[in-house]
Amino acid sequence: MIGTILELHITAFFLGYLLDLLFGDPHWMIHPVRIIGQLISLLEKAFLKKERGKKDFGFGVLTVIIVLLSTFLVSAFILILGYKINIYLGFAIESFMTYQILATKSLRVESMKVYKALRKSGLESGRKAVSMIVGRDTENLSEDQVIKAAVETVAENTSDGVIAPMLFLIGGPVAGLLYKAVNTMDSMIGYKNDKYFYFGKAAAKLDDFVNFIPARISSILMIVSAFLMGGKFSGKRAFKIFKRDRFNHSSPNSAQTEAACAGALGVKLAGDAYYFGKLVQKPYIGDETRDIDIEDIKDANRLMYLTSVICELLCVSLMLLVYFLLFNFHVI
Repeated sequence: MIGTILELHITAFFLGYLLDLLFGDPHWMIHPVRIIGQLISLLEKAFLKKERGKKDFGFGVLTVIIVLLSTFLVSAFILILGYKINIYLGFAIESFMTYQILATKSLRVESMKVYKALRKSGLESGRKAVSMIVGRDTENLSEDQVIKAAVETVAENTSDGVIAPMLFLIGGPVAGLLYKAVNTMDSMIGYKNDKYFYFGKAAAKLDDFVNFIPARISSILMIVSAFLMGGKFSGKRAFKIFKRDRFNHSSPNSAQTEAACAGALGVKLAGDAYYFGKLVQKPYIGDETRDIDIEDIKDANRLMYLTSVICELLCVSLMLLVYFLLFNFHVI
């Protein structure tokens, strides 16, 4: 029975990835991350009070606990119930959950909306498109800054939206959804501005912790991808910039894949940006070996896709190896 469950888990892991590549994230489909986001919004309205200041930290911790506990209980109940009713129903649910946790195609689709907007309608349309995928103020961005913002989003979310969830999914969709809950909390309340500084601190710190190893694995795989792709991509430069600039960000993780991507493409990313009307000074990432170009959005996605393929194959290979060792050496 355990062997069958493991076989189905490995198959669901692979099938979920294929479904993600094929269908992405249709906006009409109910998505667990949106449900988690609605819960976070409700808790924020209930707990966040401006006048409390430092006391908001405790309510932020309570928010994290409630979101994680709710995510665990609901996802585990659905998955276990499915397997209890019928093993193949459980397999179908696990495959679907795995598919919804990954964001490979949706990351490409959303970033390519910026590419298409700039190509077809110009700068103002590009600003509006990029505002949907970044947290910075976009109304005054130049065309180069719009392109940079889109490339940075693809680079950073190669880890947050693709590789990190994939690594957690080795432990099953419940583990994957717990990761997505942490990541969603950070993206919604993990800001270091006046409003969220105390309330979102626990979510931001937890996100830093759970992404520490995945961000570095993502970067290494991205560098390998740059070597494999060759041509306009430089694996050697990606490794050089990764070593030099991977901590050029307030977060210990965000610059990891950005540095690898900037090096691979030979462009300069990051730098100062406005958030909620306030200038945030940030160091640059990468060397400006050439001017950034709209085609860099496409190239960043190509790099992201190969990185995801390599990670998927490595994860499946690892699980198959563990399966082989367990059942051929009678560990269980």
